[in-house]
Amino acid sequence: MSTSGPSGDPRAVKVALDEEQLWVELADGRKLGVPLVWFPKLLKATVEQRKDWRLIGEGQGIHWPGLDEDLSVAGLLKGTAAPGSAKRAV
Repeated sequence: MSTSGPSGDPRAVKVALDEEQLWVELADGRKLGVPLVWFPKLLKATVEQRKDWRLIGEGQGIHWPGLDEDLSVAGLLKGTAAPGSAKRAV
């Protein structure tokens, strides 16, 4: 019996941010929403700073050059927040 599921190496293809969430669309079709309170630099950033992102490592990570902020897709999927964030247990 074979089972299909998400790939073991998820990669981001699209990123969007609103006032409360970081949204990441993965190559396998999943969409991930993560609270900005987990990432103080992004939370405090201006709209223009939040829009200035690029994918790195063929979609393995996201980089905001003006903020010197890097997030890995693997870390987002694990629920890893930035040190000092206001992450709350679910």
